[in-house]
Amino acid sequence: MRAGRALLGIDQQTLADRAGVSLPTIQRMEASDGNVRGVVDTLTKVMAAFEAAGIELIGENMPSVGQGRGVRFKERQPAKLPAPPSQPHGKKSPLGRS
Repeated sequence: MRAGRALLGIDQQTLADRAGVSLPTIQRMEASDGNVRGVVDTLTKVMAAFEAAGIELIGENMPSVGQGRGVRFKERQPAKLPAPPSQPHGKKSPLGRS
């Protein structure tokens, strides 16, 4: 929701006004971890307000039907740690290996 507001350059109050919901409702929705929580009717109003303003909300693992640039998380991959630096020839490592 924050990203949608940022694209439009609007604050929480403006989104609340456009969606016909209260400011505390928008604040609670944006404070949700992960999926936005809320009453289905309220979620529908907020989504409709974004869509009326030209913002496409893209669900997880869903293709975008719009055109142009966008931002979304990449598919998560296991983290790869960099290899430790090699020791110069002849120097002993702290573990007693060369």
